Amino acid sequence: MFDSLLFDLMLVVLIGVLSQWLAWRFRMPAIVVMSIAGLLVGPIFGLINPQESMGELFGPIITFAVAIILFEGSLNLDFKEIKGFSKPVARIVTLGAFIAWIAGSLAAHYLAGLSWAVAFVIGGLFIVTGPTVILPLLRQAKLKPRPAAILKWEGIVVDPFGALLAVFAFEFIKFLDREVTLTSLLLFFAASAFAAFIGWGAARVMGNAFERGTLPEFLKAPVLFAVVIFTFVFADEMMHETGLLAVTAMGMTMANMRLTTLQDIRHFKENISVLLISGIFVMLTASLEPQTLIEIFNPNIIAYVAAMLFIVRPLSIWLSTIGTELNVREKLLIGWIAPRGIVALTVSGYFATILLENGYQDAGLLTALTFALVLSTVILHGFSISFLAKKLNLTTTDESGVLIVGGSRFAAALAQSIKDTGNEVLIVDRSWANLTYARQLGMPIYIGDILSEQTEYHLDLTPYRYMLAMTKADMYNAHVCADFTPDLGRDHLYQTAFHVGKDVQTFTILGGQTIFTPDVSIYELEDRMSAGHVIRKTMITKQYSYTQYLRERDDKSILLYVLRLDGTIEFFAPEVELQAFAGDIVVSLTSPAKTIERVKERLEEAVPYEKIEELFIGDDKVEKTVIPGDAPLSSK
Repeated sequence: MFDSLLFDLMLVVLIGVLSQWLAWRFRMPAIVVMSIAGLLVGPIFGLINPQESMGELFGPIITFAVAIILFEGSLNLDFKEIKGFSKPVARIVTLGAFIAWIAGSLAAHYLAGLSWAVAFVIGGLFIVTGPTVILPLLRQAKLKPRPAAILKWEGIVVDPFGALLAVFAFEFIKFLDREVTLTSLLLFFAASAFAAFIGWGAARVMGNAFERGTLPEFLKAPVLFAVVIFTFVFADEMMHETGLLAVTAMGMTMANMRLTTLQDIRHFKENISVLLISGIFVMLTASLEPQTLIEIFNPNIIAYVAAMLFIVRPLSIWLSTIGTELNVREKLLIGWIAPRGIVALTVSGYFATILLENGYQDAGLLTALTFALVLSTVILHGFSISFLAKKLNLTTTDESGVLIVGGSRFAAALAQSIKDTGNEVLIVDRSWANLTYARQLGMPIYIGDILSEQTEYHLDLTPYRYMLAMTKADMYNAHVCADFTPDLGRDHLYQTAFHVGKDVQTFTILGGQTIFTPDVSIYELEDRMSAGHVIRKTMITKQYSYTQYLRERDDKSILLYVLRLDGTIEFFAPEVELQAFAGDIVVSLTSPAKTIERVKERLEEAVPYEKIEELFIGDDKVEKTVIPGDAPLSSK
């Protein structure tokens, strides 16, 4: 309909970004939204066809995008973090991946009717599960730590190796088909090794440049982008298809160099890769021919997808985890959940073109085959993971874990009180200095930006039911709450009150609920901690009611949360009127003068002291004072 290349590019970028936002807003897998959007503007309504309008540029654009996507995937392949997990992870990403490759290749040949060459290439590619798809599903399902960790790290580790395995399968079978000499075959492996060396060398050069301050901050992302492209093209010119190996080796090397500037490097990935993934995926789906959509319903393709879902995936998981500590319920869940993502579709499009150019005519079926598998797995797994996890009792819905965003003295004291209840707690901040008090108290911490996509790769958020945004930047707090609203729900998102001089109405629309009281900001809370205020726990009993507690408490004390008899936590907020009942514990921030007065009053009463315990958290130490009538440290 429109012949302007400029219009096509504009529409691709606009639809890609809008699809990502709609997916985030309505808690849907982004790949589903992008698929529907690309199909609507492409083969269904015929508004654009990027492959036709871009001509010869279409292939290089896709190729460069795949290189960047693979680089960002391998940039998360930190072997130190992988070693922290138990035997099932290593089994699944090695033996499980190999079984999935062989079984998937057999299914592609016998069920989809592909030649052995094409079948083994696509079989290697389809071992990926895609972290860009699996991570949002894990947050949505709130799985228990072990199955969540296995699924997450399988996606991260196997993702770059899927394309790498496809490259080796393609090159090996291509050489065998040509009946080349042993010398030529060895030359191929030598070229592959040289490509890996190029990637390793590029990573070492860039890593050292970042560490020594050779590059200014504003040039790091552009230079890294240029070096990745250079590495890919240089290796690919030496021998075709080894460029993917080079950028994968480059990313893996940088991920394990223990660079202090690695977070800065990852910002490059987030800024570039999100746009590339969105745009490239829309380009691929919009360029599909109507015939491709019809081919999806080909009985051979349907049989292949069914085999991948119900035979290949479960078989690879069950065989590879024999003799591990995984129970039957965990094997069932992990054996079912394996959504393929954007990398699978983009790389398969790349290989479809290459294979067709090399005379493998049946490779024309790859696009339809991949699209059918991606769409089926994302929809089926995306909408079944929560239901299945609950049925198998593998969710953490009964937990009341709290994630605090913003390190401060008050945050450390609050975290200490929550930890004493037996609930999970974690403090996240972008600054090491801000976490000083948390480190002194031995609280779990994470240094990084909670809004960063990379945080999802390295931080398991599933144990945390609540998120408290308590940094000294009100706008940042509001954006944190807005970003996690689709995942946690506004009822579980809180931010500290706005300090003077801010447009409260704007922040209220964006952010979560105000926590504690609308009159006390994080600055006021910090001032009170500096003045010696302490966090106090008081048990509500039949003799000492909640009404009596409210009547006797210090007017300046701040109600923080209620610890219920079953161990769950509920925070005080202006929008919610909480009641405490016998057996509940009310936690508050109280002035030291009132605390001492209260202790004296209780000690004067002739109540056995074993019934009560109070917790005081001061400037940098924890003191326990046994007094009549107050709460135990934990109700669990």
